[in-house]
Amino acid sequence: MDYTSPKEAMLKVKRWPKDTITAGPRHTVGLKSDGTVTAVGDNKYGQCDVSGWRDIVAVAAGNVHMATNTGNAHTIGLKSDSTVTAVGWNKYDQCDVNDWRDIVAVAAGWRRTIGLKSDGTVVAVGRNNEGECNVSSWHDIVAVAAGDWHTIGLKLDGTVTAVGNNRYRQCNVSGWCDIVAVAAGYLHTIGLKSDGTVTAVGLNKHDQCDVSSWRSIMAIAVGSNHTIGLKSDGTVAAVGLNKHDQCNVSDWRDIVAIAAGCAHTVGLKSDGTVVAVGDNEYGQCDVSGWRGIQLPGN
Repeated sequence: MDYTSPKEAMLKVKRWPKDTITAGPRHTVGLKSDGTVTAVGDNKYGQCDVSGWRDIVAVAAGNVHMATNTGNAHTIGLKSDSTVTAVGWNKYDQCDVNDWRDIVAVAAGWRRTIGLKSDGTVVAVGRNNEGECNVSSWHDIVAVAAGDWHTIGLKLDGTVTAVGNNRYRQCNVSGWCDIVAVAAGYLHTIGLKSDGTVTAVGLNKHDQCDVSSWRSIMAIAVGSNHTIGLKSDGTVAAVGLNKHDQCNVSDWRDIVAIAAGCAHTVGLKSDGTVVAVGDNEYGQCDVSGWRGIQLPGN
């Protein structure tokens, strides 16, 4: 009889995060309930060329770099057989994921891709100038998030680890506990606690870390300089830079999942339709026609 340690058993039953909507700097991606994928927005590097994808169970988009001179992005798909596919900008080999196996969750930063394996270890490809891909020693990880130049790992015990650029203390998460979800922006990091409150570290120039008053939060999403929280009643909270109205979500209702691009915000409704606000220069908010987007947890 094979022996399974309690820790291994916990890793197996942990509900891996499966994002069904995701947003890049200038594009938005949705996973449909039939396992196909749709995308709108900037396609300069083919990051929206997902029409041929099949058997996808989660999506991720390279995001968070705010510079006006780059919309460079890539899109990642996690397949039902635990392999990974990628399209888009590949200057730093961030799309070289074809040999990955046994992956249960994916995250994408501006120039890199992170994969979480079923045994709680983590793999990474792409730019590593600040050590943001130095995750080979990580273990007991149940969720990952990729900021601009920093990478966050949520551990099985509710603590958090981080590597990469720490100029604005965005990696100062060692004291966090009781965390159930993590998200990373351009230069800030957000943690969702088991009691529905939210904690934040990093650059707060635009008040993107002013989340201490939030309550009853069940999911978080982070753009370049704004932070989004999904409340248990299906409404949405937002703080941070609102130059493009990306925080104008106070009238949203019946939301079950959220995503944030550089300067736009996306919400998935319980009927499988999608709403979006914010920067729409490349049509990244043109999601009103979407139908049948996969609901989380299904």
